[in-house]
Order: sequence, then C-alpha cells, then structure tokens
Amino acid sequence: MHTLTPARHLARLGGALALALSLAAGASDTWPAKVITFVVPSSPGGGTDIYARLLAEGVSRDLKQTVVVENKPGASGNIGAATAARAAPDGYTFLVSATPAIAVNPYLYKNLPYDAEKDLVPVARGVDAPLVYVVPPNSRFKTFDDLIAAGKREPGKLTFGSAGHGSPTYLGVKVMEEKTGAAFTHVPYKGMAPTMQDFLGGRLDFLQSDVASVLPHIKGGKAVPLAISAPSPLFPKVPVWTEKGLPDVPQSFSVMAPAGTPPAIVEKMSQVVVKAMQEPSTRQKLIDQGYIPVSDTPAKFAQQLKAERAMWKALIERNHITVE
Repeated sequence: MHTLTPARHLARLGGALALALSLAAGASDTWPAKVITFVVPSSPGGGTDIYARLLAEGVSRDLKQTVVVENKPGASGNIGAATAARAAPDGYTFLVSATPAIAVNPYLYKNLPYDAEKDLVPVARGVDAPLVYVVPPNSRFKTFDDLIAAGKREPGKLTFGSAGHGSPTYLGVKVMEEKTGAAFTHVPYKGMAPTMQDFLGGRLDFLQSDVASVLPHIKGGKAVPLAISAPSPLFPKVPVWTEKGLPDVPQSFSVMAPAGTPPAIVEKMSQVVVKAMQEPSTRQKLIDQGYIPVSDTPAKFAQQLKAERAMWKALIERNHITVE
C-alpha cells in the first residue's frame, strides 16, 4: 500500500480541480449544443408563462438553438422549482419563475422539496411585473382611497381573491392592510385563472393582480384599475400607490439555474437574457403586456434577491402566515 504524502495529496487534489475546471470551460465553449429547457412553475397563459415564451424566442434567436418552455404547475410554484433544482447542472435547464418560488415559499412551507438558496443560483432578473388593484366596472369604489376607506369602515366585509396564501396577489394586500389599518376577507384560489373567473363573475369585490393577467379584462372594460405598484405607460392616469406612502410589493420574473451550473454558462445566459430584454421588438412586446424590462447581472440580481427574501420573511413572520 502506498501512502500519499501531504504534498502529493494536495497535488492530486489540485490536478482534479484543474481537470474539473477544464471540463467546465470546455462545456461552456461548446454550449449550447442541444435544446435548452425553460421550466415554468405555473400553468400556460399566466404572467410567468407569457414572459417565459417571449424570452424563449429572444434567447433562441441569439443562441441559434431551440428553447422549449415546459410548464410544471402546482403547489404555488414548488413543483416546477423542485424540477429545475433537481435537473442536471449542465446549462440545458433553467427555471423561469415569478417571485414566490424563489423568495417567498421558503418562509411559508415547512417541508419544501428544494432549497431555494442552495439548490438554485441567480442568472438574471428579466422583468419587473407591476401589480394593480382592480374592481368590477359596476363597483361603488371609484378610487383606491374609496376602497381603503371602506376596508377601515367595514372591516372584513369586502372580499378579494388571490392565487393562494403564498402569492404576491395575497401578500401584497396584507402589506396594504398593515399600513392602512383596513381589513378585507381573503378568498384563496389555486392560481389566477379561477380567481379571475370568479372576479369576472361578480363574486369578488376586488383583486390585486399582476398586470399581464388582468390586462385583457381592463382593455375589455370588465375590470377597472384603481392603483398600480409602479408607473406604467399602459396606465398613465392610474395612481401609483408607492407615491401614496404604501410599501412596494416586489414582483418580478427571473431566471435561475441548478446549483453547480458552470459559472461561464450562467454568465453567458445572463448576458443573453439582458440582450433579449433590450431587443426592440421583444422589449415592446413585454411593455405591451405590462412588464418593465430590466438588465441585471447575476451578482446584482443575487443582491436584490437577498433583500427581497428578508422583506418577505419579516412580513410572513409578523403576520404568522403559514401554508401546509
């Protein structure tokens, strides 16, 4: 039996590390050599899916490689996020997700099938997705202040729907209740589609929704916007609630990669996402859907994600919100 000296042991480790780095570099040099999959943790037709498909078109053009969108809905995004987290870290699977799966759910669920911080790495924050309060066209509330005043005057009487306890469409209303002292009755649904169906059917008093999901109904006169979380060229006359002193509710659609994906591929994909967001036709399509394109490096995105996680964690703990 031969015993390795410390020097030889270190040399062997160094050689193994050099080989691993060489292989990773080689992989990134030839990437992408096959189809890339964007895992979307929600159903087709929702805000995240709309964004992912527009992004896939831009990325495919730039990389000259097919990009497919694979919908994995369920459990407030946890199923899709876990699917991406367990994928081979070879640069051919990415998670395209809204905020909950990567920044909210870790503090809501006790037994997640993935660790958002350890199993996924930030690639790029592609767009901010403003949220908007809407009421039916026959509503007695003509302004956002009217709605808040009624929620203070008649606590619990008015109902609003959301995509579930862990969704920004619910937590955003909790932020507003905390700040104003208003109180409303929450009706949770399994996604925005059934929520919107009941809203359009007159069974809910108001919604807080991402713009993309409710935009067709606003254009069709079936929903009236009262306030929005960020200025939008689509609604230049709709008040921005942060200008009224209410906190922002960060909601974005972002790209993540399985932990262990070669850094060179992460960096390259980040640059491609940013380029797609800046391409004039794609950018205009995104703006037309109510999104605000952004350009983040992986490091900048990671920093913002850390701040958002801290904000959501504090809100959830203050309000003792849990999801089984």
